[in-house]
Formats: sequence, C-alpha cells, structure tokens
Amino acid sequence: MISWSDRVAESVAALRDNRLRTALSVLGIAIGIAAVMIVSTISRGGNHLVFSELETFGLNSVWAYRDWANDSPLERQRSGSGIDSSDVEAISEQRDALGIRDISPIVRTNRNTPARRGSRFANIQLIGANVDYLDIVNDRVIAGRPLMRHDEQQRLAVALVAPDVIEKLFDRNEDPIGKVINIGERRITVIGLLAAKSRDFLSSIGSAGGENANDRMIVPWTFLQRVRGDTEVDHLHIAVNDFDSAALVADDVVGLLGRRHAGNFNYSSETMASYIATTDTILGGVAIVGTIAASISLLVGGMGIMNMMGTAVLERTREIGLRMAVGARQQDILWQFLIEAALISLVGGVIGLLAGAGISVVVVWLTGFPLLPSMLSIVGALCVSVAVGLLSGLLPARRAAQLKPVEALRTD
Repeated sequence: MISWSDRVAESVAALRDNRLRTALSVLGIAIGIAAVMIVSTISRGGNHLVFSELETFGLNSVWAYRDWANDSPLERQRSGSGIDSSDVEAISEQRDALGIRDISPIVRTNRNTPARRGSRFANIQLIGANVDYLDIVNDRVIAGRPLMRHDEQQRLAVALVAPDVIEKLFDRNEDPIGKVINIGERRITVIGLLAAKSRDFLSSIGSAGGENANDRMIVPWTFLQRVRGDTEVDHLHIAVNDFDSAALVADDVVGLLGRRHAGNFNYSSETMASYIATTDTILGGVAIVGTIAASISLLVGGMGIMNMMGTAVLERTREIGLRMAVGARQQDILWQFLIEAALISLVGGVIGLLAGAGISVVVVWLTGFPLLPSMLSIVGALCVSVAVGLLSGLLPARRAAQLKPVEALRTD
C-alpha cells in the first residue's frame, strides 16, 4: 500500500517536471486569492473607519426638531423652532419613562461664526449644549474641565474649544486655558480643550453629517440663549438607553412635543440607528460585489488547474497504464492527481495571501484606511484555495483513474 508521504513526493516530482505549467497555474490561484483578501481587508477597514466616524455623533443618538417641510401655509408661517426651555425640562423629567439616557438641548448661531483673539481670526461652529452633551457624542476633554451645571444655571460665558480653533487663535506653545476669545462683543473664557475627532471620510463622500468636528466651541446653551435673547432650542440631541428602541423613543419625543404645542408645529426625528442600518446595507452590498468580482479571478485560476491536470492526464497516459499494470489501484491514481491539484492551489493560496497582505499595506498607506485582516478570512481563503484545486482536479483525476491499463499502454 502506497503511503501518503510517497504520494506527496510523487506529486511534487510530477509538478517539478512541468515547472512552467505549474507556475502559471499557481499564479492563477495566487491572483484570485490575493484579490479576495484585498477586498476583504479593505471592506473591513472601510467598515471600521465609517463606524468609528459615526461614533463621533453617538451611536445611540436621536435628534428631534421642527419639520419645516409642512403642507399647511399657516403652520409654515409660524416663527420659531417649536422647542423651548420648558420642553427640555418636561422631557428631562420623563427621561426614565421614555427610555432616555441623556438629553442635551442644542442652541446654535450661524454655522460659520467669526471668532477673534487679538489679531487672529477663525470661523467656528458655536454650539450651545449642556453637561450631557459630551457623553452623548463621545467627546473627551484633554485639558481643563468640562461644562458644569453651575455654568448653565449662571449662563456663564465659558467654552470648550476644539483643536482647529486652538491652532488658529493661539500660539503653538501657549496654554489656552483661562484665555479669552471674542465672539462679536462677547468675551468667552476657555475652560477646557476637546480631543480631536475625525470625520474626514464622511466629509469626503459629501455626507451632511461629515462637518468638521474640530472647529467647534461648546458653550452653555443658556448663555447662547441669553446672547440671542430668547428661550428657544434649535433641536434636541438625545442618547437612548437601548439602541434597538431608538425609533420608538424618537416617536415618543416627537409626539410629546406635538402635544405640548397643541399641534401648532410639525416635528421630525432622526436616529443614528437608521444611518447605521443604511450604512450596513450599502457597505455590505459593496463588499458582496467586490467579493464576487474577486472570486471570478479565483474561478479562472481553478479552470487553469483543470486544464493543466487534463493535459497532464493525456501526457501521462502510458505512465498511468504502466503503474496500474504493476498493481496500482484506481484510488492511488485518483489521489495522486488530486494531491497535485491541491498542492498547486495550496502554494498559490499562500503566495496569494502574502501578495494580498503586501498590497493591502500599500493601499492602507495610500488611503489611510485601517488595516483589519481577519484570521477567519485568511483561513477561509486557504480552505477555498485548496477546495478549488480539489474540485478542479477531480474530473481529470477520475478520468485518469478510470483508464484501462491495456488501452493506456497502447497510447502513443
């Protein structure tokens, strides 16, 4: 009985005798596996990048605001945001019943508010929020202190400042804490510095939420109301207790606002859960299309193995007949050709994985995508590679095993 080591040795010797044909078949499999790995790595990296940027808005976020797209001319003509300080208080009192973890009123001026310090100027986003806001949007204070309830209650002119504002208004080695920034005639004292946040990818694809997060100044919402001279709130930014209940909480908040204002305004809401679901669908579809396209290369490589093994059977017909005449069984012939096909695909798979890893590193270096290869995808790619080889070599191997010794020996 022929041992497995002898079968492998015979297969290696047979492949070595046809180096060029073997190399071309290995190359076909390597290209297919490399393509699959590159698509998988980039897809995972893209997913991680998008979701890390979405996380800067708070994954459990719900936004509630007045809907200006109203068919009723009377309702459209009513001025105001439809949300005021009393609404914030009422919803805050019912947060447990509504399933709300945190809630922050958002009061804003123009998106590009001019700020000045001495002879330096910057256009910033001036955002009025409360102490819950940092937790909702996953902001981090890296120096100084966060907003406190005292700041809200006293309507203090204090601010948390993002990195781009610091870069534009302060010297490189200057400590901004305690310094004053002028917004119009208002003097606002810096009490804390925010960590940098990236929304570059969302901005590059034109997402409405992809605004620069690093040019913000966050001040107490009550202070900004005092500056504007009203008690209105532009919208509510809410973090829910349960991600899956975001849509239900949004409906409840919108319903509560509608009842409090006796139907004088229409309200709408958005949830981060809906954005994540849409993103999942889009990225999943792109990954599937990319995998299918890459798999075509793998299929072509498998056809190359099948063609090579078919040719090998024709060229080695006399050898097969001779081996069977001296006692080789059909399964011995079958296994030899299957092992040859499997070796081609295994070597091609390993080379493809190494090439795919190298190309992925280059792509990451050029694009800035995070490199997130999956061990499951690596093992899966090798298994698929071997499976393609075995399936591609099965038909030629069966044909070789079913040859009759006498007929095979007569072949020229």
